[in-house]
Amino acid sequence: MNIKPLADRVLILPAPAEQKVGGIIIPDTAKEKPLHGKVVAVGNGTKDEEMILKEGDEVLYGKYAGTELEFEGTKYMIMRQSDVLAVLG
Repeated sequence: MNIKPLADRVLILPAPAEQKVGGIIIPDTAKEKPLHGKVVAVGNGTKDEEMILKEGDEVLYGKYAGTELEFEGTKYMIMRQSDVLAVLG
């Protein structure tokens, strides 16, 4: 991974959006943005906020949290650790 988040930011690989629901195929334009994903890189934290997330954590985040970015054909989300709502598992 060539992206290293700074300070209290984390890089998240969003889970894929649902392709079909109950046998009905959802078109790309109607799919909702996923609200969970896997942490693939973390910053070092700040002097005021210790980094508690680690690579590999499955997390939930808010609908409008973070910034979308695309790197080498893969879409990621980058956000502050405080934008993450919960760790799954």
